[in-house]
Amino acid sequence: MKLDPHVAQIIAATNFDHFTTSDVRSAYFVLKNDHLLDSAKVRRSIYAELLKLVKRGWLKKLSSNKKGCTRFSKTELFDVVEIRSLAAIADESHERVNDNKHDKLLAKLNQYKAELLLNIGESEAYKELYFEVPELVDEIQPLFNRGRDNNTRILGKIRAVEGLLEQNKTVEKL
Repeated sequence: MKLDPHVAQIIAATNFDHFTTSDVRSAYFVLKNDHLLDSAKVRRSIYAELLKLVKRGWLKKLSSNKKGCTRFSKTELFDVVEIRSLAAIADESHERVNDNKHDKLLAKLNQYKAELLLNIGESEAYKELYFEVPELVDEIQPLFNRGRDNNTRILGKIRAVEGLLEQNKTVEKL
């Protein structure tokens, strides 16, 4: 079982007991510090995480007659060390996925750079032929123009991948 590291951090606090999903959500927003998070989605996600712990017997779900007044309490089986290890597993899994994405982006970037170098070499060859064999100008010019257009297209792809890599680097720092 995996557990969201932020949820684990919140409920593992010794003074955090007899809480609602909204209590956890409020603390979650403070920890994440991301104003773009959807409140309803976060609440549903947290509720699902809490239900996992109820199934394990670590939390007890206490429902009242009022709608939306479900509270959770820690049981004797609640184990802070185990909660934190479950969160660490989820965190490592998330890091592996991010590393895999990063590796794929780097491979794509290297592929594009190799393609760009190949096209630059081709363009340089057309330039040389243009001066060495001036009678072939009509045949060389369209090929040179196509190569130049390809260079521009590939350069755009390189910039896109580099932008994604830079964006991921910024997100990881947060």
